[in-house]
Amino acid sequence: MSLTPLEYLAFALMGAALLLGLLRFGLGPASPDRLVAADTLSVTTTAGLAGVAALLASPLYLDVALVYGVLSFVGVVALARAIEGDRQ
Repeated sequence: MSLTPLEYLAFALMGAALLLGLLRFGLGPASPDRLVAADTLSVTTTAGLAGVAALLASPLYLDVALVYGVLSFVGVVALARAIEGDRQ
């Protein structure tokens, strides 16, 4: 199981996206900024899980990525509605 240079690049870019998302999550001056950062982190994590599934040739990780993606989407929508309710 050796990685190609393109796979190294893909995982490095996902790591950079995670770091930038964490930075925005920590520094975001307002709640919507943090919410977008949380959504970005969940999408990046889902993509990472799909990459791990391809790397290990295991469809189990695709199931985990699917469930994680759906749950994170529902959570972000719920938080967005809660933030929207605070402003009215």
